[in-house]
Amino acid sequence: MADQDHKKPSRQQVYTLLVEIGRKAGDGLPAKATGAALVIYASGVDEAEAVRETVAILKQADTAPLDVTGYGTLEEREADGDEISDEERALMQRARDENAVIVAQVTPFFE
Repeated sequence: MADQDHKKPSRQQVYTLLVEIGRKAGDGLPAKATGAALVIYASGVDEAEAVRETVAILKQADTAPLDVTGYGTLEEREADGDEISDEERALMQRARDENAVIVAQVTPFFE
């Protein structure tokens, strides 16, 4: 029966997250930026796991995550009436296929 366990369909889903980051040495943001907002597609069995994985990866990438807002799965966003482009759908599928965290957009903040 153990072999059957390995063939279970993946419970991974892809969540859309908005992550606010602060400044940290080596973060790659423009010199005068005070931080940034990142649109991220992250896979996880639930949104909490997607957030944990995203924060861990961003910290490894020398960024300083400050706040994470979850916008749900593709299905949840569609139910809320969000229009989702083919490009977004492709990035979400890539996040699912690769069990990855994909940074889709970076918007630096300037004061």
